[in-house]
Amino acid sequence: MAKRGFKLISMFAGAGALVLVILYMGGFLATDLILPGFEPAHAQEMDNKYEEAQARRTTWVDYYEAVGTVRPRTETRVEAQISAKVQKVLVRSGDRVEAGALLIILDDSQLNAKLGQSAQGLKSAKAALELATSEYGRIKRLYDKKAAPKRDLDRTREALERANAAVNRVAKEVEEARIGLSYTRITAPEAGQVIKRTIEPGDIALPGRSLLIMQTGGTLRLEAHVPESYISRVRVGQHLEVSVPALGEPLKGKVEEIVPSADPQTRTFLVKVTLKAVLDLYSGMFGRLQIPVGESAVVLAPKDAINRVGQLEMVLIKHKDGPRCVYVTTGRRRGSNVEILSGLSGHETLLMEAR
Repeated sequence: MAKRGFKLISMFAGAGALVLVILYMGGFLATDLILPGFEPAHAQEMDNKYEEAQARRTTWVDYYEAVGTVRPRTETRVEAQISAKVQKVLVRSGDRVEAGALLIILDDSQLNAKLGQSAQGLKSAKAALELATSEYGRIKRLYDKKAAPKRDLDRTREALERANAAVNRVAKEVEEARIGLSYTRITAPEAGQVIKRTIEPGDIALPGRSLLIMQTGGTLRLEAHVPESYISRVRVGQHLEVSVPALGEPLKGKVEEIVPSADPQTRTFLVKVTLKAVLDLYSGMFGRLQIPVGESAVVLAPKDAINRVGQLEMVLIKHKDGPRCVYVTTGRRRGSNVEILSGLSGHETLLMEAR
């Protein structure tokens, strides 16, 4: 019996020790247990001075973000009118130019030679015309005196007409050569900025081949693709917000055009939104068009009230026993406010370190 009693006592003692270990590991024996979601402020924090801010419940507009690209409102392609070798390119991407500024110089040696030949031909044709005119005048005077037959008059008249035609033909050749020569100096059609250069010295310029691409409209716009399920919420003339991540701050835009035909592959409509000119906004940047699609109730807190420690986010709230840390989960950010997904009810007074 004594042995059995000792065994029972040992078993109970071992079970009790195991329970104590489990309770200790679970934190149930800790005297400084922190309640879920709360953490007492440090003594140093208690001594700080704070500014107060209010967590509040409100309604936010929900947006669909249609992705797009910033492009020039007016884009001009500078092309060659003749085939010739490129001698000089006087501008680079990013350069701003005035209307009429010289951009590209093409080789003009062949055209100069052609112009010289045409000019010499015109000189000869004019000399022949002068001779034919003189001969016709002489025969005409003789014919009037009945001293020359009509066939001589007709012959000299035909010669004069051929000489006139020759002068006109060669004069046109000279003019064409001069025009062709002018095409070797490619100038800016209007004031703007070079956004792409596609030709280099030594290349061959061909008619219809783009040499430079210029932004000449002065303003940029976002071209976004909007799904067919949201296109009814967009209309021409509507003012919408545009987010360009590279700039940080949102922009205001005005819907300028909606292409009335959906892409059969993506089922999206192309929407063009004019943007206000701002510093550091360039063609080709990524952007998002914010399309309002509804409303939702949210809890907001100032972004400056959010403190981060590693991956954790917390706020300091005013409590009768002193400041208290509350862990929160944040969501969307707009301006100086942050959406609080969990941790606050929207009626708390928040404390921020005074600046």
